[in-house]
Amino acid sequence: MKYILLLSCLVKLNCTDKVKSTENVKSTEDTVNLIAVLDTIWIKEQQPIRLRDSFMKKYGAESELVLEQQKIYEQNHIANEKKVKDILDTYGWPSHEMIGDQGNWTICNVIQHSDNEIRIMYLPLMRQAVKDKKLEPRFLVRAEDRIATEKGEPQIYGGQMKYYPETKSFNVWPVFDPKNIDKRRAEIGLEPIAVFLKNRFDFDWDLEEQIKRTEEFERTRDKQRNQN
Repeated sequence: MKYILLLSCLVKLNCTDKVKSTENVKSTEDTVNLIAVLDTIWIKEQQPIRLRDSFMKKYGAESELVLEQQKIYEQNHIANEKKVKDILDTYGWPSHEMIGDQGNWTICNVIQHSDNEIRIMYLPLMRQAVKDKKLEPRFLVRAEDRIATEKGEPQIYGGQMKYYPETKSFNVWPVFDPKNIDKRRAEIGLEPIAVFLKNRFDFDWDLEEQIKRTEEFERTRDKQRNQN
C-alpha cells in the first residue's frame, strides 16, 4: 500500500512538473510571438508616416507621393488596430516582460492614431496598467489629453499643443483647472507642467495666462452649447 501511495505521489509530481513546463514554454512562445507581431506593427505604422512627412517637406502636402504614403498608412493602420485590439482583448495589458518598452510604445502609438472611441474603450485598461507599473504615465497622458481635445474639452495634463493662426504661434490647448495641474501630474508620477513644456516644446508656462485662456475657452464652449 505504501508503495502504491508513493508511486501515486510521484506520478502527480511528474504531471505537475509537466504542466508547469508546458506553461513556461507557452509563456515564452507568447512573449516571442507578441514581440515579433508588435515589431511588425511598428514598422508598418511608422514607415509610411516618415516617408509621408519627408515628401511633404520636399514637395508639399498635396503632392502625389504624400497622398500615396498617407493611403498606405491608413490601410496599414486598419490592420494594425485590429491586431492591437486582439492582443489587449486576449491578454489585458501585457506585462513589460512580455513586450518590453518598444511593445508598449507600439500599442500606445496605434491607440493614439485611432478614433476617439477606441481610445475611450481602452482608457480604463491603460489607467490600470499605469497603476500596475506596466505602462509609463506619459502614455496615459497622451491618450487622456487627446480624448479631451477631440471632444472639445479642456485637457487634463497639458500634453497637447495647438497652432493658433491668429497669433501665428503654438500654445497649450486650454487646461482644466490650471492651478492644480501639477498636483494631477504628480499623482501619476509626472514632472511639473512648466518643466515638461520647456523640455518638450521649449514653451514657457505662464499660469496666469493659462487661467485666462481656460476661462475664455469655457465661456465660449458654454455659449455655443446654449445656442445649440
